[in-house]
Amino acid sequence: MKRAFNKIVTMVFATGLLAGCADFLDETPNGVLSSDQVNDVDRLLTATYSALGNDHYDVPFSLWPYGTVRSDDAYKGGSGPQDIQVFHFLEVSNNIMTNFGEVDRLWFQCYLSISRANTTIRTIHEAGDFEGKEVKLAEARFLRGHFYFMLKILFKYVPYIDENTPIDSYETVSNRELSNDELWQKIVDDFQYAVDHLPPTQTEIGRANQTAAAAYLAKAYLYKAYRQGDPERNTVTGIDAADLEKVLQNTQIVLSSDYSLEADFAFNFLPGSYENGKEAIFSVQYSKDDGTKFGRVNLSDVLSVPMGLGCCDFKKPSQSLVNAFRTTGNGLPIENYNTLDNYSNTEKYDPRLFHTVAIPGLPYKYNTDRLYEESWNRNPADYSVYASLKENVDPDCDCFVPMVPFYANTKNRILIRFADVLLMRAEALIELHRPQEALPLINEIRARAKSSMQFTGYTSDKTLIETYRDGVNINWSESVAREALRWERRLELAMENERFFDLVRWGVAEQTMNAYYNAERSRRSYYASAQFAANKHEYLPIPEAQIRLSKYLYQQNPGY
Repeated sequence: MKRAFNKIVTMVFATGLLAGCADFLDETPNGVLSSDQVNDVDRLLTATYSALGNDHYDVPFSLWPYGTVRSDDAYKGGSGPQDIQVFHFLEVSNNIMTNFGEVDRLWFQCYLSISRANTTIRTIHEAGDFEGKEVKLAEARFLRGHFYFMLKILFKYVPYIDENTPIDSYETVSNRELSNDELWQKIVDDFQYAVDHLPPTQTEIGRANQTAAAAYLAKAYLYKAYRQGDPERNTVTGIDAADLEKVLQNTQIVLSSDYSLEADFAFNFLPGSYENGKEAIFSVQYSKDDGTKFGRVNLSDVLSVPMGLGCCDFKKPSQSLVNAFRTTGNGLPIENYNTLDNYSNTEKYDPRLFHTVAIPGLPYKYNTDRLYEESWNRNPADYSVYASLKENVDPDCDCFVPMVPFYANTKNRILIRFADVLLMRAEALIELHRPQEALPLINEIRARAKSSMQFTGYTSDKTLIETYRDGVNINWSESVAREALRWERRLELAMENERFFDLVRWGVAEQTMNAYYNAERSRRSYYASAQFAANKHEYLPIPEAQIRLSKYLYQQNPGY
């Protein structure tokens, strides 16, 4: 069923490749199926799903340059700082300009996807009553909510355009028409509609169901809860308890569903029969052998393949991240963790390290016949010797697709998984001053990590992890619980492009990133002038091209 649905998606995508970045406000963009062209709800909805994969390696919907490289989890990688230099400037929080083409194209691609969703929603309304109308409408609103969520965490203030906005009124919609909280509410409304109208299960794999909508709604409420009072500042001024209660309400829907943690952490990051598993609540579906040249491959993450296997060795795990997996004699994280300059065979580590980071001398992607080598690194002087594993596959897999010089794969990319939902619920409980209720949720994830050795038995002498036991190996207070939760999110979701956005949500981006830069200056010379500026670098600048196209209606973000 996955292949059948993806073949339809690929056919729609193949007929709608973008010819260029036209102004979405003034023109009907190439690749958008309008209601005049196709009065077919199913095809329109399929085209909207197709948008999930309509990206490119330098305009990735996985957001790896923005959520991972921009954080303390990874170096940019590539041949050097000049290789996709825009991402280097994001990495060091320096020289970030309003005219970056990659950022402008990301904005455009998101709005192009929203345009597809709006066309679908408008067509459904115009079609009158028909069987399954509310479900299809809910799917389209779910997808629209997803793309607005991306824009929101990237830019903070964006113009909100829905199916009721006349095309000739687009240029009158300001990116400051809605406040920070009001914009979050619009996103919440889409996901709430999806929760109310989607079925618990779908007959076709890859379509959003009620559980996916509840998980995304909980995520939107969690971000919304952290209020930023002053519109010209990004400082967290409080955490709204009512929003946190909504997080609990919607995560409970997920916990009451058929989804759960996989028995082994590795199962989330393997292709084939492991895809669309019980932890994968919503995923971007990829495929091959669908009649197109390369298939519906993951172009978001194509650059992270090591040079020893293909190209181009981007998104390199940082030494800080590797050090973060270190554990003490009692199996808990180390407070003063970032003191080593290399991976050490004499240290003990959280087992998730070996599922997340390729380390010289150890099997690459669990293949004991293919050891990862230092020589596979393109520029170890700048970017060290590690590689990212989660999004990559064993090159012996038929899902590894050569697109010379690039090598892509068809493994699904999970957008929300069950572990993330457990951690969102734990975070809400802690901020509601109920830390004891968060303890078993965090421990459930740590217990799974401890048992995740099916594919990494060769590291058994290097791993050590224990659950938190109040009064035994830790004194579990609210402040301790908060620190443990934030640590757990870093380890569990490492390299999954959540880290930077977590730091901004918590209001600790400046503190964390400047501490990271200070530690890295002795390791990487290009961090010499790195400096994170509060109330500026938490968000990207509004693209100057879009400000000009709006006839300067759009207001630039603070500091740019």
